[in-house]
Amino acid sequence: MTAEPGTTEAPRKIVVLVSGTGTILQSLIDAERDSAVATDYKIIAVGADKPDIEGLARAERAGIPTFVVNPLKSSSRVEWDQALAERLSDYRPDWVVSAGFMRILGPQVLRKFPNRIINTHPSLLPSFPGAHAIDDALSHGVKVTGCTVHIVDSGVDTGPILAQVAVSVESGDDSETLHERVKQVERKLLIDTINQLCTQDQ
Repeated sequence: MTAEPGTTEAPRKIVVLVSGTGTILQSLIDAERDSAVATDYKIIAVGADKPDIEGLARAERAGIPTFVVNPLKSSSRVEWDQALAERLSDYRPDWVVSAGFMRILGPQVLRKFPNRIINTHPSLLPSFPGAHAIDDALSHGVKVTGCTVHIVDSGVDTGPILAQVAVSVESGDDSETLHERVKQVERKLLIDTINQLCTQDQ
């Protein structure tokens, strides 16, 4: 059964993964708690790959449980991947959202949540995958870039595309100005996409 956004159906549970300041996370928190915005998700936890970051502080201020799975505390990437899979499983989320999480998720996490992990990326994939999408777009001189929400797979920004929005590159743009405009669009696109996925779950 498909429900309309904001109905009385139980919201889908999501865990958000962050690595930095958490501005995208904040947009998800704000939308969830804004009575004027219809959302079908509930953030049940926020995880990170390092402690003492603003993304975790945002979650804590909002009363959301947090956890850290630090790769520096693991003896190998496989061990870290297993530890992250276990921590995520503790919360039994319907969806996992990578929101500025700067780690490639390994096979154990992907097997635990097949086609249930989504990522937001600041380019029109498949163009400019990876960690330097904004700078890459500028250095190539493109006139249009944008943002993409996609399913996470074993590659780097290679999973099935769920939604995209284009953003024009303006004369005089630098990395900071372009990235800020992309992020404005990216936040809304992610919220809309999560809502659509959660609604389809109901």
